[in-house]
Amino acid sequence: MDSMKDVVRQKYGQAAIKARSGVKADCGCGTSACCDPITAHLYDESQATTIPAEALLASLGCGNPTALAELKAGEIVLDLGSGGGIDVLLSARRVGPTGKAYGLDMTDEMLALARENQRKSGLANVEFLKGEIESIPLPDNSVDVVISNCVINLSADKDRVIAEAFRVLKPGGRFAVSDIVVRGEDLPDAIRRSMELWVGCVAGALEENSYRAKLARAGFQDVDLEPTRVYRAADDTVLAEIDGRFMSAFVRAHKPATSKECCSSTCCA
Repeated sequence: MDSMKDVVRQKYGQAAIKARSGVKADCGCGTSACCDPITAHLYDESQATTIPAEALLASLGCGNPTALAELKAGEIVLDLGSGGGIDVLLSARRVGPTGKAYGLDMTDEMLALARENQRKSGLANVEFLKGEIESIPLPDNSVDVVISNCVINLSADKDRVIAEAFRVLKPGGRFAVSDIVVRGEDLPDAIRRSMELWVGCVAGALEENSYRAKLARAGFQDVDLEPTRVYRAADDTVLAEIDGRFMSAFVRAHKPATSKECCSSTCCA
């Protein structure tokens, strides 16, 4: 597990360095079939023009959770694996000055880039934290919404990540993440063993029904998984083995409210 984290940290550190030099980061899988369809065209012009260019260049996401999470003014948002900060900065604008957006990342280079992007954006309701998504450095019941963009699939202990997300959410809080998900049978063992593909967001992906089951076991309710992109692979790539079987999806769930009577905005946000 530690060796895989080291590889992820190294790859995403390199992505931050590329972004600082004005080069678009890639997903690290070494094939255009993996990278382009996953990370391309996730943010429209109205969003891209409100954030520093380096935040967009560093983005290695597979979706746009800020556009789908229905964030409200005054909410507290946590982005797991926040990278260069793109989704944190977009979230901060959505929740406004009465809300707050946290970003959590384990990579020093990405954190430095994210904090520089925050400075350029002028947003004060943002805080970037160093840590791992399996051990979130925030108190219980402290955030309204947990988002993430193609990061949970990189963890070797997804049950722990989901349990931590549940812990930090307030009663009634929302889990609203974009992630890579496998459709149908599990991945071939050869792909599961490939660390390069794991960093490229493929080998670590959960099967869709397994994802639902893990969320339910952690205590989440109203679990929903909505495909956003289904990926195809050319016949001459290693990904041909899973052609059409992996996809980006928007994964939603709720932490139960403390009581049925609780229906105000303060406790059921």
